[in-house]
Amino acid sequence: MSTVAGQLEVQILGTKKHSDTRKAERFFKERRVKVHFMDFAVRAPSLGELKRFAQQFGVEKLIDRQGKRFAELGLGPSRYGEEKWLTVLSDEPLLLVQPLVRCKQRLTVGLAEDTWKSWVGK
Repeated sequence: MSTVAGQLEVQILGTKKHSDTRKAERFFKERRVKVHFMDFAVRAPSLGELKRFAQQFGVEKLIDRQGKRFAELGLGPSRYGEEKWLTVLSDEPLLLVQPLVRCKQRLTVGLAEDTWKSWVGK
């Protein structure tokens, strides 16, 4: 997200029920950073959004292999290529590590308070 009159803005992608997503939202709100929240329960991230994160971190870092949904779908033995994984993650956003956070061109996957502190200067 962009800045307006010096105001930092972030986009958080995740679910309201996920503890790390709630921690991210609280982190930014406590520092008066404007938060745009995208709930996976309402809307899945687009393939393009996921590709931005995959380009920086790799698809493997986006997959929550310890998550409940991963086990429910029986994906343990799956050996998909990156493009197939991106499609699966777009169709099944609960397979993603949460939260995904974007601030302008900067991105994080999972809980990354040290990185976020560098963004807000605190």
